[in-house]
Amino acid sequence: MVGLVTPGCNPRPAPPLDRPRPSGMIAAEVGGYGSASMAEIDIGLVGCAGRMGVALINEITTTPGCRLAGAVERADSPALGRDAGALAGLDQLGVAISDDARALFASAAAVIEFSTAESTAAHAELAARHRTPYVIGTTGLDPVQSAAVRAAAKTAAIVWAPNMSIGVNLLLALTERVAAILDPAWDIEIVELHHRHKLDAPSGTALALGRAAASGRKVELDRIADRGRDGMTGARVAGHIGFAALRGGDAVGDHSVMFLAAGERIELSHRASSRRIYAAGAVRAALWLQKRAPGLYGMRDVLGLV
Repeated sequence: MVGLVTPGCNPRPAPPLDRPRPSGMIAAEVGGYGSASMAEIDIGLVGCAGRMGVALINEITTTPGCRLAGAVERADSPALGRDAGALAGLDQLGVAISDDARALFASAAAVIEFSTAESTAAHAELAARHRTPYVIGTTGLDPVQSAAVRAAAKTAAIVWAPNMSIGVNLLLALTERVAAILDPAWDIEIVELHHRHKLDAPSGTALALGRAAASGRKVELDRIADRGRDGMTGARVAGHIGFAALRGGDAVGDHSVMFLAAGERIELSHRASSRRIYAAGAVRAALWLQKRAPGLYGMRDVLGLV
């Protein structure tokens, strides 16, 4: 997959590492939980025709100070050539959907991507080459693809998060805290539900919750994760963190963390009813990155939860 440059959005050479913003696109600091005040910035979008892509087009075009700079899809997408606004049920935006990600990363003030793991790893290299702030919501990256993102963060400011919502990131912080407080004898189970079309399981958010719980207990998740039970599995292994992935219908995303002991149970849950919460978080991250040095950040950084 390789975004469109809209009229008035000219390609620019790669800026130095501190990445001062081009004239007319200088963003003010974005922090806390309040509003942001900035000159208009151009945000590019990769994976624009999917569910999250449509939500992001709506969010970018309705966020003060933001403009959709370009919209990219895979080379065989039936959405190619369509107006991004019309695709999202809006008025025409004058932004035709393209497959040219190189031009998008060379011209946009920030790029947001929710797509495939393979695409994201390749585009991380473009972000590094052009030192373009890059927001990644893609999940399911393998170790090699994850390493490509980390390498790109040496020269580009990147927010990479399995979930962009404020509520889920609070859930992550609470999960780590509760796991640290409770005796290790408490069992931990993570249950998630998503729509029938989701490709990866457990979800990236469920795995992030598992990592948060493991961090609270000061152990490595990979050593204690139980990601599937079927048949005569025997008794539950003490200290393991279990996962259950449910798929069906059009569920946007439900996540629960259960802490279970003899005679009592604690449940921490988050249920999403709209993808707008993820889109809003991604746009917020793109704005937050405007004054950040190269590095790999998460939504807890964006929200000030670290």
